[in-house]
Amino acid sequence: MSDTPDISELNEDTAAAELARLADLLARANQAYHTRDAPEISDAEYDALKQRNVAIETAFPHLKRADSPSDQVGAPVSETFAKVTHAVRMLSLANAFDATDITDFDQTVRRYLGLGDDAPLEYTAEPKIDGLSLSLRYENGRLVQAATRGDGETGENVTANARTIDDIPETLTDAPDVLEVRGEVYMGHDDFTALNRRQAEQGGKSFANPRNAAAGSLRQLDADITRSRPLRFFAYAWGEISGPLADTQIGAIGHLQDLGFQTNPLTRLCDGPAEMLEHYADIEARRVTLGYDIDGVVYKVNDLALQRRLGFRSTTPRWAIAHKFPAELAWTRLEKIEIQVGRTGALSPVARLAPVTVGGVVVSNATLHNEDYIAGRDSNGNPIRDGKDIREGDWVQVYRAGDVIPKVADVDLSRRPDDAVPYAFPTLCPDCGSEAIREAGDAVRRCTGGVICPAQTVERLKHFVGRSAFDIDGLGAKQVEMFYRDDLLPIREPADIFTLAERDAQNLSKLQNRDGWGEKSATKLFEAIEEKRKIPLNRLIFALGIRHVGESAAALLATNYNNWPDFETAITAATVGEGPEWDGLLAIDGVGAVMAASLVTAFHQQAERASIDRLVAQLDIQDVTPRGRIDSPVAGKTVVFTGTLEKMSRAEAKARAEALGAKVAGSVSAKTDLLVAGPGAGSKAKKAADLGIETIDEDAWLDLIGEA
Repeated sequence: MSDTPDISELNEDTAAAELARLADLLARANQAYHTRDAPEISDAEYDALKQRNVAIETAFPHLKRADSPSDQVGAPVSETFAKVTHAVRMLSLANAFDATDITDFDQTVRRYLGLGDDAPLEYTAEPKIDGLSLSLRYENGRLVQAATRGDGETGENVTANARTIDDIPETLTDAPDVLEVRGEVYMGHDDFTALNRRQAEQGGKSFANPRNAAAGSLRQLDADITRSRPLRFFAYAWGEISGPLADTQIGAIGHLQDLGFQTNPLTRLCDGPAEMLEHYADIEARRVTLGYDIDGVVYKVNDLALQRRLGFRSTTPRWAIAHKFPAELAWTRLEKIEIQVGRTGALSPVARLAPVTVGGVVVSNATLHNEDYIAGRDSNGNPIRDGKDIREGDWVQVYRAGDVIPKVADVDLSRRPDDAVPYAFPTLCPDCGSEAIREAGDAVRRCTGGVICPAQTVERLKHFVGRSAFDIDGLGAKQVEMFYRDDLLPIREPADIFTLAERDAQNLSKLQNRDGWGEKSATKLFEAIEEKRKIPLNRLIFALGIRHVGESAAALLATNYNNWPDFETAITAATVGEGPEWDGLLAIDGVGAVMAASLVTAFHQQAERASIDRLVAQLDIQDVTPRGRIDSPVAGKTVVFTGTLEKMSRAEAKARAEALGAKVAGSVSAKTDLLVAGPGAGSKAKKAADLGIETIDEDAWLDLIGEA
């Protein structure tokens, strides 16, 4: 049921466009799921979308975006709760979807560790609970703090609420002095049904599923409400700890159980992929009888010493993977096809559907991706869905497995109305009337109106005030649309936001006199805007809404350049495809040519650059310092690895360097501080010598970083 171009059919341009689309969709899905407790997609949908993203990145590694969803965990925390910085990051898990993925996982672990196929290697396998991740911190045996995962680094303080859950002990006996126990808060099926029945009787809100009910219950401002909800907790991991629990994963889980925590009784020790898959099948068969929701099985390397060696990627451990269950399908009528114009001018077709329940969620919209997708062909003209096009009035199969809104998997031609006609994709922008062109190799048709297109301008302003950008309290999507249409106090570009109060003071028709506004609400808005004049560099870069520059990309750029003057000077001086500034931009590990070109082009376009300059004049832009340890011998240095490393894999070397606060670049430039060269080093070693950059071998590198 292929409804998007196969990876093999993508070229560089279409792959880059698809990665940009996926990054945007997944970011919105993360916000809905982690921050608002109102997921717009099921786990299976989210996983399929993320799987496609990884597949494209694998096929086009040089196009991987700095804001790649592969490098993100969760979403920023809500402002409702106090923030907690996790001593040890709470990461997500990489996903597997079939037996081949599990075999590949085992082989990847073995290669990283240098183990042969016959070497013993055990894994644990346990059900993956569909709930809300929680970290419990105990000091001297007493519960002192409970925090949600948040974005992996910062979570929400929900200590008072966690204390109301019976499965969470207040005190522990014979525990390490510091112990962070991690697990999942969930709600059983019977308890969920009873809760919704009580809610209905009391005229309260009903919950869509147990996961939403558990998350909403744990994140109540009133702990008494949480106490009234039947929440449970399974422990399965740990964060900061002052002393070991055991030498193995299975032993540590047993120790947590001895301390008084509930652990999942279906956790098993498996000797390799065959036993792992056997246990997966057993758990899947029991799924409907468990009494609580699970969405897969988690496998972990059992030996904790090997876990430490394997370490972590940016967002996931190398020693664990989640084997997910499949998604669901449903049939419904496509009533209308509408076109939405995004902030980059992309014309995105959306199917308006007769509402249908898919995976427990009512669906009334589905993405139609682009004009080729509607016509039943890929970007190269080859048929998809057996060449069946999509028309208004069709009966379509919808699946929630790959987008913030679902996708159409198939069309039932036997039920097609006699008067249904092929859909004519517009060649003019429906908002501004400008020509909508499709460049060679691009899967998307885009409005050429730019700043004169109201839809693009409004969407960029919405992005600018979004949660991960300026996040101005009281200035959301609805207010942006109002101010854009306002003739007396218009907001037509970001800088206008920061002159709003001054213009209001000079205007006889003040904001407080408008419908929906009063003196208090207007004053609060002006105060909120004033507070956001001070903005970290990374949030500003992201807020600019430059195509291909997402949240993670902005953080990467900010960490590399540290301050606005250096960033602005470098990007302004860069020329696409040539020169030292361009080379320096591409030398940032994670910055590809597509994203770099988009960034440089934006700063060289006269109208866009003038808008940026007007904005910057209104702001106090805060410097960003690199993450990681600041006391290591390589902290803050830019390191390049080349040649063959014999004592660790390239991935392990990079991970350790970044953990020590170093920047790892993919190429040598004048900004490189150190080249680590193994056997077979070629052009990079020569360039380093020409530039006078210090070069050491692998043994010297290991001596330099020691046991860190």
